[in-house]
Amino acid sequence: MSVLPETLRAGAHGDGVEKLVVGAVVHHGGAVLVVTRSELDEFLPGIDELPSGGVEVGESLTAALDRELLEEVGFESEVIDGDFLEHFDYRSASGRLTRQLTVSVPLADRIVKLSDEHVAARWVTAGDVVGTTCTPETKGVIEAWFLR
Repeated sequence: MSVLPETLRAGAHGDGVEKLVVGAVVHHGGAVLVVTRSELDEFLPGIDELPSGGVEVGESLTAALDRELLEEVGFESEVIDGDFLEHFDYRSASGRLTRQLTVSVPLADRIVKLSDEHVAARWVTAGDVVGTTCTPETKGVIEAWFLR
């Protein structure tokens, strides 16, 4: 899969989802990239998460993924590998029902460059996931990636 199918949008809206977020399990050498939000962030300050962000009005899911990755870790997805696609729903800071769609993206030979909204990044293995401050939903996505 190299493009996120737009049918995911229709399915989410059919489920009453008001906002879409796209994210990536960026991986390298059997480990997954986890980034830590700034303590100044209003929504979930200091929490570990996967690189992700909201889909803007009129933006394709794939374009949103590329934009968010570029903003948060310094590179676009280029390749979405395998058939890995996980999702979970949650309430955003504004109370809207939100669905995060997460795919798998190899690091390849790229370098991670964090944005100002994140204060740290680290690589975690399957055994490290429990020690992160990720939400249970994000931990579930990471664990699913390791089990694929």
